Amino acid sequence: MSAPLPILLVYVAGITGGALAGAALPLVFPAIRARSGLVLSLSAGVMLGAAFFHMLPEALQEGGTAALSWTLGGFLFLFLLERYVLVHFCKEEPAHGCEVHGLPGAEDAHHAHGTVGAAAFVGLSIHTLADGFALGTAIEIGVGTSVFLAILFHKVPSSFSLAAILLHERHAARRTLLLSLASVLALPLGAALFFALARRFDYEGFGASALAFSAGTFLHLAVADLIPDLHRRRAERLSLSIALLGGVALMWLLAALGPAHAH
Repeated sequence: MSAPLPILLVYVAGITGGALAGAALPLVFPAIRARSGLVLSLSAGVMLGAAFFHMLPEALQEGGTAALSWTLGGFLFLFLLERYVLVHFCKEEPAHGCEVHGLPGAEDAHHAHGTVGAAAFVGLSIHTLADGFALGTAIEIGVGTSVFLAILFHKVPSSFSLAAILLHERHAARRTLLLSLASVLALPLGAALFFALARRFDYEGFGASALAFSAGTFLHLAVADLIPDLHRRRAERLSLSIALLGGVALMWLLAALGPAHAH
């Protein structure tokens, strides 16, 4: 682990800073939540591009087509995680309300959902643990930059969402920031988990499987979490479509620059 440790620390510091900035936004600018669509759309495009231009090609090159079954495994893992451990991204709510905020305009909704902040904290922390696993895999295999950007673009809106939920439940600003920091600290734990497991298995096959698994989690986040919400924002569809395509194009550009620029 000594070789990738310095770059891992740089990436973890960058993601932590971005996540804390995202968590601070609803504290400093409460009205900005209404304009979160562009960040979510860009995030979806970056995750799609990272999966298809970087993670899956590397997994196939290292492990052959057998690695693709792990992509489905990653997709289903995150589906089950979100099915049974609440993860809510505080996206634009339908007219009838949502499981976190209740009915629009209901001032006391947080009393009925007082434990939602804790559940969202646990769910997003497990998400972040999986992201750390993906980051450790990507750095070792050589696609660290693309996965770092995908995680960074995802962590900013997810930390924003966690903070918005906690504030909605009337947690203090200091506690909200501390819980956001605690959640993102699961990232280095996930990376350490990858390196610990890699030592116990045949590295070449394990690395390919782990990368394909991580690609599956990215695809689920983009396709099942982010894009369905973007479809509901019909008034912004042109700008959101441009942002999504921009995220995909960014990942394509990183791939086009070649392996020497992807570490």
